[in-house]
Amino acid sequence: MVAGEEIDRLAERSGFSGVVSVSRRGAGVFARAYGMAHRGYGVPNTVDTRFGIASGTKGFTALVVVSLIVEGLLSLGTRVRSLLGTDLPLVDDAVTVEHLLAHRSGIGDYCDEDAEPPPQPQLLSSAAAYLPALDGFPQRFPPGSRFAYNNGAYALLAILAERATGVPFADLVRTRVTGPAGMVGTEFLRSDALPGDAATGYLADGRTNVFSLPVVGGGDGGIFSSAGDFGRFWGALHAGRIVPREWVARMTAVHSPETGTREEHRYGLGFWLPADGSTVLLEGYDHGVSFRSVSRPSDGLVFTVVGNTAEGAWPVVRWLGGELLR
Repeated sequence: MVAGEEIDRLAERSGFSGVVSVSRRGAGVFARAYGMAHRGYGVPNTVDTRFGIASGTKGFTALVVVSLIVEGLLSLGTRVRSLLGTDLPLVDDAVTVEHLLAHRSGIGDYCDEDAEPPPQPQLLSSAAAYLPALDGFPQRFPPGSRFAYNNGAYALLAILAERATGVPFADLVRTRVTGPAGMVGTEFLRSDALPGDAATGYLADGRTNVFSLPVVGGGDGGIFSSAGDFGRFWGALHAGRIVPREWVARMTAVHSPETGTREEHRYGLGFWLPADGSTVLLEGYDHGVSFRSVSRPSDGLVFTVVGNTAEGAWPVVRWLGGELLR
């Protein structure tokens, strides 16, 4: 049982703007929307509002790549250089697809806080458009030697998927992940041309995030989705409707037991793995975005909290985790 009154109070105290959804074995248990999708026009969030999910997209990218492995177009051991050619010469020739998926590649990250100059968001409108932004960053450590969370690795995976197939990355996500999962509202949207059912992200000073993020997301983040679509996603994933179940097991097995995260999460291939071993999660955090969706396969429990501010979702996430995962 979910205490809706307590979530209401917590949402009010924390100023949460977004959606909270809980389901079990595909049946809705709780779903409620809070705050505004667009403050200027007074448009409220609804349970069907679509939100940017930032790095939650990485799970979709990993599934696209694994689907190509299943078809024999790639392998975990595929050397990145075989598809890059002379592009990105600072990427170590030993880097493989598996290294990128597991955040163990050691490549330089275009999203490093110290990176200069920063990427120009308005130019990042497709997976291929990320290539210039990824260039010029030296290798940080030998491939495979340790874990280091790396947005550039997943942006690069999207480029590799396009080159292996000749198909735009957004189409690969739609046909190989969101379509099979029945996620009818999940897609890459332009942040400067959002439809009426999509929430605008807001910075702490009240400005929108339109100048802070890529105009269109890529392999490392930025797809828009709804809380309801994530209820469908986890069911499809665990049932083997996106990639075969044996590959789901490999993707949600621990590849990095130490990740340096505050919550001591481990990492698989595209998925975070809490230390208790009972759940799998996707998470996103960025300017005007806060998102976490958690699945417990043993009993079909799924809870998703998604918001259109950077910090708003986390008080609700922590409370729900304490209540539901005891």
